[in-house]
Amino acid sequence: MTDSALDPALDGLNDPSAEPQAEPQAEPQAGLLPALPAEGEPISILHLEDSDLDHELVVINLETDLPWKVNITRVEDEEGFLAALENPPHLILSDFSLPGYDGLSAFKATHARYPNLPFIIVTGAMGEEVAVDTLRQGVTDYILKQRLERLPSSVRRALAEADVRDSRERAEREVRELNARLQARLLEVERLKGVAERQSQRLEVQAKQLEEALNLQKTFLAETSHELRTPLTALLGYLRRADREAGGSQVIADAQRVTENMTRLVNDLLQLSRGELVQSVEMHFMNLGNLLRQVGRDFGVRVDVQDVEIVGDPGRLTQVFVNLVSNAIRVCGTPDKVFIDMHLRPGEVEVNVIDSGPGVPDHIKPRIFDKFYRGKEAGSTGLGLTIAQQVVTTHSGRIDVLDTPGGGATFQVRLPLLEEDDDLDDGFA
Repeated sequence: MTDSALDPALDGLNDPSAEPQAEPQAEPQAGLLPALPAEGEPISILHLEDSDLDHELVVINLETDLPWKVNITRVEDEEGFLAALENPPHLILSDFSLPGYDGLSAFKATHARYPNLPFIIVTGAMGEEVAVDTLRQGVTDYILKQRLERLPSSVRRALAEADVRDSRERAEREVRELNARLQARLLEVERLKGVAERQSQRLEVQAKQLEEALNLQKTFLAETSHELRTPLTALLGYLRRADREAGGSQVIADAQRVTENMTRLVNDLLQLSRGELVQSVEMHFMNLGNLLRQVGRDFGVRVDVQDVEIVGDPGRLTQVFVNLVSNAIRVCGTPDKVFIDMHLRPGEVEVNVIDSGPGVPDHIKPRIFDKFYRGKEAGSTGLGLTIAQQVVTTHSGRIDVLDTPGGGATFQVRLPLLEEDDDLDDGFA
């Protein structure tokens, strides 16, 4: 503490818990202060003193009573002092009055560079008023030369307080840097938020455009279906009349069947525009083999099937296999590369529409039955395969697309057998 000859009220000026002075502190112009070393390690002290004797007395008191090894550098004038400040010590001791320089000026030069560097004035005489003024300006402490035994304790306290202040400022600096980084990230988040909002707005616009396109598509399907139903109905009536007059002509019967399929497709388009694709299925006993042979004759493809009775809608199942066969012929370019076969499995009948065309790539298979999906490689019309899948599902069956050995695509349709047919042997395996 300060010399007891002065007012005890001066002790509060050096209390680290006291209110900080209003004196503004400049930011350090040099680097950070050296860290306080552990006990037994060297500590650097800069001593501004022009008296050899006084310097020796200071060295003696510090070397015997401090827990560190003391390295003291002595300077005697302003030039030497400022040069020594280029490498900041742990603590500065300074005489108050020197020829051509003084301790208060040395403190101000130190404080401008290193605000937290401990600065203790060691002087032979100092009036109370002057001592109070130096402490108010920020000098860490002062020691009278005739009381040098108090110097080690003052040095220890000054170094500890400086280390606390320096650690606190380091932490505050790190907090400020962290806040700056966080602020930069917040700005980046705000920027990305703006980008996301703009993207969201674009997506909303695209969604509205898509909705409008779907509505236009539904309108087109509804209007087209209505327009096609009238001539198809008339054509079907003419064909039925011609069939009665001709007495069962096969050509007219085939034309009538094709017209009925076209009428059903038009009705499906109309139902699609209303939100339902396959709306009505009329189930009754039917011969699946006859149906497949008829489709084969219509399209000129090879068929290897047997007579199998199932419960189903002949018109709808004809629609399924017409779609599959017509798609296969389209991608192959000729009916010679398309083949229909049948296998009986436990509880079901398996019908395969096999082609040796380009096949269906793996990335298209999961989407090939999607409504309006048109895959160039698969030859999909965008609607026929969707209709086929829904019809087969309505019959409690399933439809899959597989690779044909040697190249091509195989559309496999599985339909449930009648209970009495469950034990039939597969003669086509």
